Amino acid sequence: VTHIEGVREGHQSEGLRKHGAAFPECHCFTLVFKGKRKNLDLVARGEEDARHWVRGLTKLMGRLQAMSQPEKLDQYPFWIHGVLQRADRNKDNKMSFREVKSMLRMINIDMDDVYAYKLFKECDRSGDERLEGREVEEFCRRLLRRPELEELFGRYSGEDRVLSAEELRDFLRDQGEDASLPQARAIIRTYELNEKARQQDLMMLDGFMMYLLSAAGDILNQEHTKVHQDMSQPLCHYFISSSHNTYLTHNQIGGTSSTEAYVRALMAGCRCVELDCWEGSDGEPIVYHGHTLTSKILFRDVIESIRDYAFKQSPYPVILSLENHCGLEQQATMARHMKAILGDMLLTQPLEGQDPHELPSPEQLKGKVLVKGKKLPEPWHEPRSVTSLPDPEEEEEEEEEDEENLQDRSNRRVRGSLRAMVRGNHGAKDAAQVAPELSAMVVYCQAVPFPGLAHALRHPRPCEVSSFSERKARKLIKEDG
Repeated sequence: VTHIEGVREGHQSEGLRKHGAAFPECHCFTLVFKGKRKNLDLVARGEEDARHWVRGLTKLMGRLQAMSQPEKLDQYPFWIHGVLQRADRNKDNKMSFREVKSMLRMINIDMDDVYAYKLFKECDRSGDERLEGREVEEFCRRLLRRPELEELFGRYSGEDRVLSAEELRDFLRDQGEDASLPQARAIIRTYELNEKARQQDLMMLDGFMMYLLSAAGDILNQEHTKVHQDMSQPLCHYFISSSHNTYLTHNQIGGTSSTEAYVRALMAGCRCVELDCWEGSDGEPIVYHGHTLTSKILFRDVIESIRDYAFKQSPYPVILSLENHCGLEQQATMARHMKAILGDMLLTQPLEGQDPHELPSPEQLKGKVLVKGKKLPEPWHEPRSVTSLPDPEEEEEEEEEDEENLQDRSNRRVRGSLRAMVRGNHGAKDAAQVAPELSAMVVYCQAVPFPGLAHALRHPRPCEVSSFSERKARKLIKEDG
């Protein structure tokens, strides 16, 4: 359960959307795991079974999240007992060194064999190359030892090896924390495991370690785990958590493109995602890393995933950074899909009562999706009029290629030959042309080539966005820092 990030009901994963049509949606659910582990798509025999699983897992996850450190410690013997039973292959209730190594792997401890064997020998009181009962407990206890924390505890507790509230206060003061006696007593009551010591406002070594290894002992200020900044400044006053080539799950030459990559980025708090858009078959635009063998996904499916997950982790605006290689017809299709799928989430007009030449704040843009892309000069006269515009993204890509190292150059040669192979299938139309329908979607994030600092400072345009390669950024820092 600790590895599960979320449970989705119905056809809410790429796998079930593609292959789940044979199963009723109310029978299906998906487990999403933390890290890079793939989703697990499941189908129950009936709707009631599926509901039991979803509710049960959600309840267990909630209970786990709400557990205090002492409660987790109470569960530890049951958990370690289960691991020991699995590691004890011959079921003799004794652990050989080989079985101990197997146990360490099960609990994700990667330990040097020589050190592990040294501990094993120290705990093997009977000398029969087997650990049993108390010897196993002693081995586990030694695994958990933190000598540096024991030394710290000894320094403040003195010879009696017990921290009084006053001594804990001194420790807190030396750490530069709130060092009042009431605060020290509150920590003892929260983290001390021995009830008698707790009643006398005393802290033992285990309680001290429990406190230091809890969230309260983190170097990160716990207030900063939620939004604590002023979010009413213009958008350009903030660093924005951004993703590059968001659609890729693996390498950018032949890796897999997936809508799940967008879900993971958004659930990790990302507020700007990238879509490389190319001409697809049947009039449907696709997203993939152009001129490579990466797999392709439908633009429409990506937008649906963004709609479903854009604001689950954060209410602040999401920017869709479009790298557009489509012809005019499929650009118009992209605009139609965004409008139909995102609905009111999609920002298509400057905010009411806001100067259209000034950037609104993240607070004002809560729950809104912004499109970053090229924009036609306004007003255009014909409904299908077309203007060729310079491409800021291509400019940036060319600069990036200049600064690649030898390894990257060999990758580039591979990409060059792949370009020749796939160009016949998905040759981009003139991407410098912009369809009015797509241009109209761009409000506060108009992509433009960088005009130079002198010009930008003389003619500030807050709604324009320029991209820099690292090389260009370093050059600007050096010359105009």
